Amino acid sequence: MTFEVKPTAELKTSNDLEVLDVQRHVPVNLRQSGDNGSRMLISQRVRKSPFWHLSQEAGCWCYEIYNHMYHPRAYVPLEEGGLLQEYKYLTEDVTLWNVAVERQIQVKGPDAAKLVDLAITRSVDKLKVGKARYVILCNEEGGILNDPVLLRPAEDEFWFSLSDTDIALWLQALNLKSAFDCTVREIDVAPVQIQGPKATALMADLFGEQIHEVPYYGLLEGEVNGCPVIVSRTGFSGEAGYEIYLYDASVNAERLWYHLLDVGKAHNIKVIAPGHIRRIEAGILSHGQDMDPETNPYQVGLGWQVDLNKSRFVGKEALARIKSEGVTSKLAGLKLGGKQIDWYPADFYIVYAENEAKPVGYVTSAFYSPTQGCNIGYAMLPESLSAIGTQLEVQLPEPYAGGRVPAEVTETPFKPPEFPGTGLTQTGRKL
Repeated sequence: MTFEVKPTAELKTSNDLEVLDVQRHVPVNLRQSGDNGSRMLISQRVRKSPFWHLSQEAGCWCYEIYNHMYHPRAYVPLEEGGLLQEYKYLTEDVTLWNVAVERQIQVKGPDAAKLVDLAITRSVDKLKVGKARYVILCNEEGGILNDPVLLRPAEDEFWFSLSDTDIALWLQALNLKSAFDCTVREIDVAPVQIQGPKATALMADLFGEQIHEVPYYGLLEGEVNGCPVIVSRTGFSGEAGYEIYLYDASVNAERLWYHLLDVGKAHNIKVIAPGHIRRIEAGILSHGQDMDPETNPYQVGLGWQVDLNKSRFVGKEALARIKSEGVTSKLAGLKLGGKQIDWYPADFYIVYAENEAKPVGYVTSAFYSPTQGCNIGYAMLPESLSAIGTQLEVQLPEPYAGGRVPAEVTETPFKPPEFPGTGLTQTGRKL
């Protein structure tokens, strides 16, 4: 791929981009407004997680709002390598992530399984006690409301480990309307993630050899430094990894965190932010970026999540229609030129067909990939331009280009995950 930059006028208005959002009620904000150095107010109106102060101690210097909580997004200073250095820690050793923003919504009671089955697009019967599953919840139009990990610690109990939307309110409304015999509430359980090639060795130090018996998306009940926890063999990195769900997290946060750092010294543990470079490589999508309530599973490679043989779930009729009619826009993997994208994009970068003036799509996620040796990402494109090998152009801001760079639709995942899941094994590619 060549890296010639074609200067263009930076877009300041979305008037020319309306065609990209013809299927949406609320358009994506495609104004290229950048970041002028604005800072975030830390106040009592936004919740701090039980690990907030511990992330500060570990050097976190950048946060964003996620599930109405402060979410760590960078620890290593830019002058010391920034997010690319965090990627190095993640792919070579083992890392600790504060992911308490994955708020835990408990559904519990005799009818818990009925409510969960109504809310998710997969069959709840396939989720046995002691297991977890990646699931999606859709609205009545087939839009993706959330893509949590769903845990089943007991026959009558489920936990939704959320991505970034208010699913507790949605589940409470479904429960009220259907008059199920169960409760829906957030619980004082907060997860951390242990991710990287040395993750299993560290977890063996914590839990013994039984950790090797936990299957992908399996659960294990145990204790860390006297604190009760549930462990799932899951993660957001594509590397070997686990999540440790801490009970009574408001009280036990320090006991867990410091013990993990102490035991992890032998494995060169580092505290980092969730590894978005690696998750893009692995074909893992981020709700709010790559999908939202106005995108459906068939647009973003999640059609395998939809079981139309189920008798009933929210969105079934719409999803059956969408599958039958097909979609006009799809998410696709891209390799693109320009200088290394080493920070979170402040805008959805605009995509053009080669040598054309009219925009055709937008980039939802992008970073420089050390394994690919170029910038990679995902873009929402017309279905007709989503075929592998399609040549496109992407408008990148300074300091990455200040103009258009060449891009090519590419097969995903860019770097296969350590443990390929159902979507990858069934379809061969995520998108």
